[in-house]
Amino acid sequence: MQRILIVDDDTYILNLVRMQLEKEGFLISEAKDGTDALSLLKKKTCALAVVDVMMPFMDGFQLTKQIRKQYDIPIILLTAKGQIEDKEEGFRAGTDDYVVKPFEPRELSFRIHALLRRYSQQEINHLLRFGDTTIDLNSYEVTIGDKTLLLPLKEFELLTLLATYPQQVFSRPQLIEKVWGIDYEGDERTVDVHIKRLRQRFASLTNAISIKTVRGVGYCLEPGEQ
Repeated sequence: MQRILIVDDDTYILNLVRMQLEKEGFLISEAKDGTDALSLLKKKTCALAVVDVMMPFMDGFQLTKQIRKQYDIPIILLTAKGQIEDKEEGFRAGTDDYVVKPFEPRELSFRIHALLRRYSQQEINHLLRFGDTTIDLNSYEVTIGDKTLLLPLKEFELLTLLATYPQQVFSRPQLIEKVWGIDYEGDERTVDVHIKRLRQRFASLTNAISIKTVRGVGYCLEPGEQ
């Protein structure tokens, strides 16, 4: 079950939101100020934070900035302030959504579900999977079974391009332009060298992906045994 962090110094709001979200199967962590919220986030993994603006010690704008620096989770600001200037400050701080009090608990729930779907899709899009092999576009890591590889940057970018469009054939000039840039002054043998290195790295580790040579054209990645 996903855990939602609710940060508000108003006990009524905490209880109202907690009861609504617990009915929907969420786990809830509660904090009454920003300091407590940051402490909770260090101890428990939360999928989303609902943050009030007007709080002691650290207001919601400051807390949002701190969460955004340390965690990649969606944030909803919950506040009595409805002025456009306040909304602008909230979005500049890094919030994903903004709900003005008084509010319907179900509406807040709808917004939470929408944000969780959006973040979940973004996370999926950052991973390319082929059998036992996963390419993480965020961490620049390639995981094969329980082994993690950190490839040189251009090898990773070349692999990622081919893996994003499996079975699509790229010519050497296309690969040069997309990976090294249109102003690259080297020759096309650079592509061949990097392809050879990638093949050598993966040959003894997995059959899930294979970089094929299309004679007279270029290269493509083919999914292998799953």
